[in-house]
Amino acid sequence: MKKPMEKHLTLREKILENIRDAIVSGSLKGGSRVSEPELAEHYGISRTPIREAFRQLESEGYLTVIPRRGAVVSEFSPKDIEEFYAIKSIMEGYAARRACEKLTSKDLDRLQAINNKLADLARSGDIKHFFKIHSDFHELFIKAADNEKLHELIAGLVTKFQRLRFTSLSLPGRMAVSVQEHEKIIDAFRRKDADLAETLVRKNAEYGGRVLMDGTQAACN
Repeated sequence: MKKPMEKHLTLREKILENIRDAIVSGSLKGGSRVSEPELAEHYGISRTPIREAFRQLESEGYLTVIPRRGAVVSEFSPKDIEEFYAIKSIMEGYAARRACEKLTSKDLDRLQAINNKLADLARSGDIKHFFKIHSDFHELFIKAADNEKLHELIAGLVTKFQRLRFTSLSLPGRMAVSVQEHEKIIDAFRRKDADLAETLVRKNAEYGGRVLMDGTQAACN
């Protein structure tokens, strides 16, 4: 039998996943209200774990919690998307440049192993695991840049806009393209070509924003 805390955490994760899925799939549209009482009744639990889930989803950019109104699905404008990916590309590109001389052979082998796993997940269409491991790939070279402030800034930014990153990677063919781009980045790291590594990482981020913008505009037409 599961302990109460383990049961609570499992249920909280289920709530998080269900709301994320509904938002990314479009079942919950931007501006839609997400009812705390209805969720509490549906899952047969108190409102406390629901509020905890809402706080996390707000930090990831899925929900906006408005006093006296409750939680609504966050809306991102084309300008929001453009600005996020522009900043992400600059900061991650700089991290790649800094990491180029610092990455060890072990680090490079680890990057390759991560990308091999991503290739398998892309073939099977497993976006949830792909997203998590995709973050591990970027985290490795960002940490290797050995700049704590940069790491903190990037981590804060990508957490806040996690929904955009997940949605971008969910688009048809996007996972396979990401794997191909990673291979080029790894090769630049192996050759210690800082200019190329920075350029490729920046282009990779910019491409993620571009396909998301195109997808958003197509959905509106």
